Order: sequence, then structure tokens, then C-alpha cells
Amino acid sequence: MVSGQKIEIENVTSPGRVTRVDADKYEAMKRAMLTILPATSPGLTAAEMLEGVIAHLSDDLFPQGAKAGWWMKGVQLDLEAKNVIARENTQPLRWHKL
Repeated sequence: MVSGQKIEIENVTSPGRVTRVDADKYEAMKRAMLTILPATSPGLTAAEMLEGVIAHLSDDLFPQGAKAGWWMKGVQLDLEAKNVIARENTQPLRWHKL
């Protein structure tokens, strides 16, 4: 099932920096995040996002949710850089779709 293809992702906190990551895992996490994130404030905290995405991830790519937190953070930073999701200035931080 895993293709081994790589894609480049951006980082909103490091403009101009790109990282190559597994395309299948990236797309799976992106779909899960965009499924669970609300379109309006208040968004979800990182803990709420992680809890929500786990149910939408394949055990083939993320066995028992392994590495889901790392992938969620990478996809979150990329989607922020691409203006797909927004970070709210709250404590704790929250995110929602744009």
C-alpha cells in the first residue's frame, strides 16, 4: 500500500524551508485533519486534534497511532504555511480551517 513517494512540505515558522516526507502518510494525515477541524473559531487544541485524527488513520500507515503526533505537527505547519488552516492566538493554541 505504501508507495514510497516523497513530497515537499513547508514550515510556517521557517519560511523558505522545505522538508521531503512520505506522500502517503502526509495525505492520510491531511485528510484526517481537514475532516476533524472546524471551519470557525473556536478551533481545536493540539491534544483535541490528535485525539480526533487517530480515528481517521489507517493502521497500515500508523499502527496503533504510532508517530501520529509527529506527522500531525508537520502537516499542521505545512497547512498553516499554505493558508489552509489558521492558528488562533489563544492559550492553549487552537487551529481551524480557513
